[in-house]
Amino acid sequence: MNKLTKIGASALAGSLVAFSVNAAEVSVGMGASITYNNTGADVTNNNFTMGDSLNFSASGETDGGLMITSKMEIDGGAEDDHSITIAGDFGTLIFDGHGASTAMGAIDDKSPNAYEESWDVVSGADTAVIGGVTADNKFIFNTNEMNGLSASFSYARGDASNANSNTSMSFTYTGVEGLTAGFGIEDDESAATTTVENSVMYATYASGPITVGFSMSESDTSAATGDKEMESAGITYAVNDDFSVGYNVSNIETTQNASDGDQEATGYSFSYTSGGMTLAGAINKVDNVANASGTNRDGAEIGVSFAF
Repeated sequence: MNKLTKIGASALAGSLVAFSVNAAEVSVGMGASITYNNTGADVTNNNFTMGDSLNFSASGETDGGLMITSKMEIDGGAEDDHSITIAGDFGTLIFDGHGASTAMGAIDDKSPNAYEESWDVVSGADTAVIGGVTADNKFIFNTNEMNGLSASFSYARGDASNANSNTSMSFTYTGVEGLTAGFGIEDDESAATTTVENSVMYATYASGPITVGFSMSESDTSAATGDKEMESAGITYAVNDDFSVGYNVSNIETTQNASDGDQEATGYSFSYTSGGMTLAGAINKVDNVANASGTNRDGAEIGVSFAF
């Protein structure tokens, strides 16, 4: 599968040329946020942080009917995310120049929450999570939905030693009202001598103001140790159109060492939106952080963000 994917992506890259659009639509957006985060570890610095981003987008249609969109983000005064999207009857092809996740990474934990997952916020807990590999200069292809089924494929070529190369695919089904289900796999060669195969499956169901769901992931590595299994589940309740609360739990088991403990996390979260302002937060508790037995931490985060 890797060889076929690489051949296809190489042929596609070689066939891409500059497009000329008839008239471009340009838009500018801005975001800002202030966040307080207590990660549960010993922190001597200020717990408050600021976020800011300036987003530019230009799009237009070619004579052949393709919609071309170019996006760029200025974050903290420096260029951050940037991408080119080509959309047509075939679906959408994205070339993401910075920090793009894999097709599997986009669905790595879809268990419901109102702000962040139970393994987030707390210092070090996210290192144990089974997720997609981020990489620069990645191809992502998304199919159009057909009878409730859609698919996504991603590919990033590595260097001369094949490090940082990965291929991934995912499938999503929304053909039943209220139900969303998905499955994804990934072949990661981000280390030159180690291959990691990740997989995930999830399902969520929404009925009125309540959404419930679960996610199950598995990671198999060619290294002697390091295999992992992860399960998470959550429920959210929409009090009204603006305010939601959530409860989320997760468990990550690893075979790294016999003395390792399961990382067990519990989280409560909320989100309130009014116009372009969002106030959201989470309180999480994690035992055996990063599968280190006896390393237990509580963390909390609350932030306000604005979109213009």
